[in-house]
Formats: sequence, C-alpha cells, structure tokens
Amino acid sequence: MATKVLICDDSNFARKQMARSLPDGWEVDITFAGNGEEALQAIKAGQGEVVFLDLTMPVMDGFETLENIKVNDMNALVIVVSGDIQPEARQRVKNLGAIDFIKKPINKAKAELILKEYGIL
Repeated sequence: MATKVLICDDSNFARKQMARSLPDGWEVDITFAGNGEEALQAIKAGQGEVVFLDLTMPVMDGFETLENIKVNDMNALVIVVSGDIQPEARQRVKNLGAIDFIKKPINKAKAELILKEYGIL
C-alpha cells in the first residue's frame, strides 16, 4: 500500500525537486500544497501520512501549519525542508512536533537516511 506523502512548498520548482528526491522504489501517493492552509486540508483528507513542509510561505507559513497539526492532534509525520537553518528555527519546529529538519536544497541521500531512521522506509 502506497504511503500518502504531502509536499508543501510555495515554490512549484521546490515541490518537484522534493518529489524527485524521494527514495527510489518507495511506493508513494504524492499530493502537493502551495501553503500551510492547503496542507492542513490535505492532511484532513488523509493525504499526508508523511509531510515535507517548507517554513516560509504565504497564507500560512510552516510554523503556523505545525502549530495547527499539533493543536488539532493530526496524524502526520512532518519533516521540515527549509533554507532557514538557524538553531532557533530548528528547535522551534522540533518543539512543534516536526520529527526532523532537512536543509534546502534537498539531498536524496539525506532524505532516505531520515526516512529510514524514523522507520518510515
């Protein structure tokens, strides 16, 4: 059965790059969202078992999205993918429930390592 993967980023290029960076052979059903509001709708619709989430987006950013996921006890494993690598940002997303943080641009090997580390792959 395919894993429901949600890729949320306001950049179409970044969404496609993230999709290409997923491990070979991983059976996935991918949904894309351009902001946090769209991501929350997709998660509610069951399309986000594993979520790759950008932080800087219009409408609703990644921090607000993580807060909503946490407050509403949504069942989603969130991995933040962002260029914002400040220690404060990393700690904040962890506190909000993200399982890990990947620096943009995404590295295929790093993505696979994190997915294996958390038993997703």
